[in-house]
Amino acid sequence: MRTAGSLLGEDLAEAIPSGDEGAPRGRGRSTFGLSRWAATGFLTPSIVLIGVFLAFPAIWTLYLGITNYTLFGFTAAHPHIVGTQNYSHAVSNPEFLNSLRVTVVYVLSSAVIGQCVLGFALAWKLRDWHSWVRQALEGLVIVAWIVPSVVVAFLWIAYLDPTGTVDRIGGVGINWLLHYPLQSLVVFNVWRGTAFSMMLFAAAMQTVPPSYLETARLAGASGWAQLRDIILPSTKGHILTDLLLITLWTFNDFTPYLLTQGGPIHQTDVLGVYVYQQAFNVGAMGYGAAISTIMLVINLLIAVVYLRLLRRRT
Repeated sequence: MRTAGSLLGEDLAEAIPSGDEGAPRGRGRSTFGLSRWAATGFLTPSIVLIGVFLAFPAIWTLYLGITNYTLFGFTAAHPHIVGTQNYSHAVSNPEFLNSLRVTVVYVLSSAVIGQCVLGFALAWKLRDWHSWVRQALEGLVIVAWIVPSVVVAFLWIAYLDPTGTVDRIGGVGINWLLHYPLQSLVVFNVWRGTAFSMMLFAAAMQTVPPSYLETARLAGASGWAQLRDIILPSTKGHILTDLLLITLWTFNDFTPYLLTQGGPIHQTDVLGVYVYQQAFNVGAMGYGAAISTIMLVINLLIAVVYLRLLRRRT
């Protein structure tokens, strides 16, 4: 018969590791048995790629932004530092201010209002449809998202041409990209990017327990009441995440150049297109780099605002 002392001794023996189990790890070794040099070797390719394609271009852009470097001429071979001259020129340049205004309108109209609202509406309406109908419609919407932007841009150029599909159907004979350029870009970007928002919101709504909606229906709540009191509060985090991503993507979008090249008369000159024109068409690389830095700061501010809203929610 075992005594309490013998039982305690057995428990202690089991708790204390024996042999190699209790021995300290080898010096410089990780939990998985890799030496520091081996772990560094695995990380080196990623660090090199980040440095070459992210860190170095960012630092180089910051440097160019304080120089008068150009693609041709004397300053192409002998640039010199001009300090904040490029930045002061930008904030006082009517063309830059117009480009900033166009970008804000483009982002608010096509991303915040268009893609987010339409994507949420589609996800909400399709949730109760038959599975094969829902899958077919979702497939059609996703096609617009996965097709390369260059292909989609040229399809829309043909679609909006005076002899294109729209005018063939309506018979109005309007050159939409000439008479309504920004409105056409907004519709194009909404059509192209709504799929992402729809898929994100559809997944978010699947996380809401069906019992919540069923209880609300039994209590006599209308569809709008269910949406307002259950779905929206439950998916607020997903909505903010979607807004953050599509706002940043649309703010930096270069696709409008494929449709209008910034025209006519700078009406679609979003910041991405404006930077390209100044840096490569005009050749003012220093000025273009300064505009890129301003765009980076604006992106950071947008991200901070959304992240604070997300953190406040949690």
